[in-house]
Amino acid sequence: MQTPLEASEATRETYWGITSTEYAIFYLLTTITLLVLAFGIYRRFARYARGDDEDFPRLNELGGRIVAATKIVFSNEKQFNRDLYGGLMHAFIMWGFLTLLIATTILFVDGYFWELVTGDSFWVGDFYLSYQFIVDAMGLLFVVGIGMALYRRYWVGNRRLFSRHSSLEDDLFIWTLFFLGVGGFLLEGLRIYSMGIPEFERVSFVGYAIALVLDAMALPVLGPEEAGLNGGGLNAENLHWLAWWSHSLLAFFFIAWLPYAKPFHMLSSFANVVTRDEKAGRRLPGVPADLDATNAESIDDFTWKEILDQDACTKCGRCSAVCPAKASDRPLDPRNVILDLKQYREELDAGGEERPIVADGGTSVIDTETMESCMACMACMDACPVEIEHLKSFTRLNRQMTDQGDVRSSMQDVFQNVMQNGNTFGDSPRNRAGWADELEFELDDAREEEVDYLWYVGDYPSYDERNKQVARSLATILQAADVSFGILFEDEKYDGNDIRRVGEEFLYIELAGHHVETWEDCEFEKIVCTDPHSYNTFLNEYPEVDFEEFADDPMMPFEYEDAWNSDGEIEVLHWTQAIEALVTEGKLDLRGDELDYTVTYHDPCHLGRYNDVYEAPRELVRATGADLHEMPRNRADSFCCGGGGGGLWMDFEEEPKPSEERLREALEDTDAGAAVEKFVVACPMCMTMYEDGRKTGGFEDDIEIVDVAELLIEAIGKADEAGVELAAD
Repeated sequence: MQTPLEASEATRETYWGITSTEYAIFYLLTTITLLVLAFGIYRRFARYARGDDEDFPRLNELGGRIVAATKIVFSNEKQFNRDLYGGLMHAFIMWGFLTLLIATTILFVDGYFWELVTGDSFWVGDFYLSYQFIVDAMGLLFVVGIGMALYRRYWVGNRRLFSRHSSLEDDLFIWTLFFLGVGGFLLEGLRIYSMGIPEFERVSFVGYAIALVLDAMALPVLGPEEAGLNGGGLNAENLHWLAWWSHSLLAFFFIAWLPYAKPFHMLSSFANVVTRDEKAGRRLPGVPADLDATNAESIDDFTWKEILDQDACTKCGRCSAVCPAKASDRPLDPRNVILDLKQYREELDAGGEERPIVADGGTSVIDTETMESCMACMACMDACPVEIEHLKSFTRLNRQMTDQGDVRSSMQDVFQNVMQNGNTFGDSPRNRAGWADELEFELDDAREEEVDYLWYVGDYPSYDERNKQVARSLATILQAADVSFGILFEDEKYDGNDIRRVGEEFLYIELAGHHVETWEDCEFEKIVCTDPHSYNTFLNEYPEVDFEEFADDPMMPFEYEDAWNSDGEIEVLHWTQAIEALVTEGKLDLRGDELDYTVTYHDPCHLGRYNDVYEAPRELVRATGADLHEMPRNRADSFCCGGGGGGLWMDFEEEPKPSEERLREALEDTDAGAAVEKFVVACPMCMTMYEDGRKTGGFEDDIEIVDVAELLIEAIGKADEAGVELAAD
């Protein structure tokens, strides 16, 4: 048998020291392993096939989706988000693992295709040397990455990595990878040492170093023919034989185990990124017009993508770490909800008994209080490195709760108010424009006059005393800019965004139908919204409603039968976008040095994380001359006020409230510290929640809550005209 020492070029024998019988056993085990792998993958995909269809296309433009997903996965961009250590760790493991997989594939191609066709091998000379160097370099990164994971998990004890779903499976996964990486290098070192440490193997720098250590230990060398169980004694050949088979059997185990446990995320995560919905969360799927259809009465009601979400979860805990509900000790942990559903599905597949999916206590899979805790802030989805669409599954559970009547009495009151009066306050629709009584000018009626801006004021600016001041400020700003704008007066109703996220889909459809019919009779160029929640639902969700599906439903009294604005011809803006454009055009009298406040700005979830509107509000704050300082959690990382997803209408006993924690951050964690005078918002719900948090958290004497519009109205000197009371200096 020729060894690399006798070869004319740098190379090595692939199965060095392995007999022909062992060679046959190896490939028998390879075949069995691949069959077990294939069967496991088949079972997974059969499970997806049992799931319901999706509302939105997931496989359209598949080539482009795969390219985009490859960029996301290979760049590890989501892993680096908020966690440099975790990003490097995952990048080292992934790139190292993929390199080793490619290296194994190259050997297979060379030995079983190239040699059969050409009678020669390309795995020699410079190619071999380059191959060995790259494999050692990336293999070392792989082991370093695994070492970083072990350090974080067992030495540091990172809390976010552990939950009630942590199991022996997680430990087995990481230790299997560790022994595969370390075992591969030990195997290489034993081979190089047994071959006499040839000079060209210096390129295999890790294995070469191990060989030098073995040489220093003077480990006996007999020859490859002495290796195996009959070789006897402690020598390099026997250790190489033992390491080769140990490494091979461990690799067989890992490959066969892959579709049955946590390692499957290496496939499911990529598939999940490929099939993601770019608008997930900001738009929710509709419900069938069939009132007998269920939402989450059975595990079979979930769609194939929701099942894939469950399989893609790696238990990393990034969603848990950013969840404001969990931070406030509410019972919600986004990771646990996804994994609870997965565990229940697996229980049923194993013959377990059916249980209610979501109910108030008892044997239910998910407790109602858990889902009530969700603020629909989408922080979990933004943080998830594998694009799990938590909010989609959460809304399905909320809809089931609403169908069952398992909602809080406070939420039932809100539903009743909206049904009877068209607003969440239960106030008369005739009072909707009462906030404008203190203005020094009359508002145009957009139902009767053609306007440039149809201004949707919203519930809280219309009925809440604190937010009425914001509405008057904005009206005065629009008037000062000399633009044509009007409102709908009593024909304006609640937009429906948050009751939809609580689960009241049919009431949302009725509200959407009413507004679309009303807008059809108006002449305008753009819709401008005070509330980011209204902005989101008009921009992303109303265009998705197929009203024709509900045309025969007597509960839906509208006649409009098409999806509204699906072609995007009507522009929908948050007011900060509209006013920022007017400021740029010079239509407001601003020098940029009017105010000298030290302020910080809070990104509303529905404006920032939902719709990527970050700069317009900041530009307006800067235009007043205010000195803007950022909180550590800003833009996409912004911490929710606690008002979304129905939180505004629910009382929780958590401590601290999300609003209190955010105000503490403003006063303690900005670089201006306690010098921050004003906490600036651009959302009526945020205004309400932070005014409450300022009182309950004891911050009344420390900071003032103001809207961007209130800063602007003070800067242009028209606060008196708007009926705005300025805080005393």
